[in-house]
Amino acid sequence: MGLSDEELEAVRAIERADDADDDLKAFFADAVGARPVREVRVEPFLIARHPLTVAQARHWLPEYEDSFADSASSTARFEDDLDDLLATLPFRLPSEAEWEYAARAGTTTLTFRGNGRPDEDQVLDVFADEERTAAAENAFGVAAMGSANEICSDVWIPHFEDAPADARPRTGDGPQVVRGGAGDLYPWQGCDEWLLLLSATRDEFQDFTAVRPVAPVPSSQYSSRSS
Repeated sequence: MGLSDEELEAVRAIERADDADDDLKAFFADAVGARPVREVRVEPFLIARHPLTVAQARHWLPEYEDSFADSASSTARFEDDLDDLLATLPFRLPSEAEWEYAARAGTTTLTFRGNGRPDEDQVLDVFADEERTAAAENAFGVAAMGSANEICSDVWIPHFEDAPADARPRTGDGPQVVRGGAGDLYPWQGCDEWLLLLSATRDEFQDFTAVRPVAPVPSSQYSSRSS
């Protein structure tokens, strides 16, 4: 879990190829917050194939409105109504470790597709097209990881300081961790939005967020995994 030396070098290689030597200064300055790399034991869990859509959100919150979404099958974003949703939803948020485990899907590269520069075709915000959704899935069958700004159950702590080694969320006061967000900057303006698609990119919650529900596995037959 976290940004490895190999991943950072892969970003530098993309930077050199793009002849943008100064464009990624902010990313490298913030990258320390996603380091050091650490091993976390992740117990089996179930995670939604994609973030809650507007239609799914209205199942739990009938009065839910979303001015950002284009259709009922678009990813739902929550602001002041986030607490109302979480109080009603019979699922929980993923811990940050669970989110990254699901995003990596067994890989150790920038994204589940490798160390190449991810492009807009990895951003998915509407889930009406089954073929396109399936194309955005990783090896775990989880789609659109990194597209939306997804909230985790952990409180933000730089450098994973004193973080549990068993994927439990870090609790306390302060903003929660969010992962992803590349689709929330669409249409892309060439401002390195692709960096938000990286499996290890993390930030603090600020304005609005998507929710990808998690639930326990209803069986003890599965063994633990490490990420």
